[in-house]
Amino acid sequence: MNARALFLCLFLPAAAAAQGFAGLGTDAPGFDRPAPNPVFDFPADHGAHPAFRIEWWYLTANLTGPDGTPYGLQWTLFRSALAPDEIEGWQSPQVWFGHAGVTTPDRHFATERFARGGTGQAGVRVDPFFAWIDEWTMDGAPEGDVRLNAAGPDFAYTLDLAAEGPLVFHGDGGFSVKSAAGQASYYYSQPFFAAEGTLTLPDGAVPVTGTAWLDREWSSQPLAEDQTGWDWFSLSLDTGEKLMGFRLRQTDGSVYTSATWIAPDGTAAPMPDGAFSAVPLEAVPVAGRDVPIRWRVTVPGRALDVTVSTLNPAAWMGLSFPYWEGPVTVQGSHSGRGYLEMTGYE
Repeated sequence: MNARALFLCLFLPAAAAAQGFAGLGTDAPGFDRPAPNPVFDFPADHGAHPAFRIEWWYLTANLTGPDGTPYGLQWTLFRSALAPDEIEGWQSPQVWFGHAGVTTPDRHFATERFARGGTGQAGVRVDPFFAWIDEWTMDGAPEGDVRLNAAGPDFAYTLDLAAEGPLVFHGDGGFSVKSAAGQASYYYSQPFFAAEGTLTLPDGAVPVTGTAWLDREWSSQPLAEDQTGWDWFSLSLDTGEKLMGFRLRQTDGSVYTSATWIAPDGTAAPMPDGAFSAVPLEAVPVAGRDVPIRWRVTVPGRALDVTVSTLNPAAWMGLSFPYWEGPVTVQGSHSGRGYLEMTGYE
């Protein structure tokens, strides 16, 4: 069975059974579960955790070309497991897949890769940090400098990143609760990357500068069975403050929210369910479904009341695991830029 077939077996049947979005609400017997009061160990925790079922290294960037044109960029490496261990060679239960995308004001590009664990085709090493799938690589340390590259049939990019702030831990010291029933993940970010590089698009090469945000998360059952998808925001405000916030949509129409307010020096203030609000203001047809493209985001405790608008409403990742992912602008009580991910829209 090849890696793509394994991926489909892992996710699509569970998703069809509606056990949480993409099967992420299914039981995970034999796998480790996140526990409160985590103690992180770096650089080891930048690497893979095969005792957990699902994990990702997820980078997004807001970029600007020489003429002021805004761009967005995504690089993601996912690991999923059929069993909680690692074995060298073709008997490995680990499955790897990567997503890469570039968004312009009028075009969106996306592509994917699949790999089996145990063969050297994909993986993550630490000390020094190096993540890869095929020729796509993330090379460097999240606390320092990183070089990133990926390519698809009609785009490519190389990006140099420099950390200008500390790692940020979400929830209770990195223990991020996802539901009232207690599902959770381990979750931290590097939201302080300065970025510089080159996008190669059908019209030619474009030098770009901007900022980037890396998310690291792993779990075994991160969602509850009645959670159908999420809307996730990472916003970098012109004040130097940052906001990570998400809402998880539930089958009864309610939502579960969590957020982190990040000061310019990296001090993190976690916010409980209900302290962060994201309400859709406008939806348009995208890839045959109605997808919100403009939101009102509020955090009353921080006097934040903003409209978040997509750069390109058509930024649909039409891959084996489809979702919306693209850059956004922020206007209102605060201004800035950021990224939005939306899953589970049918």
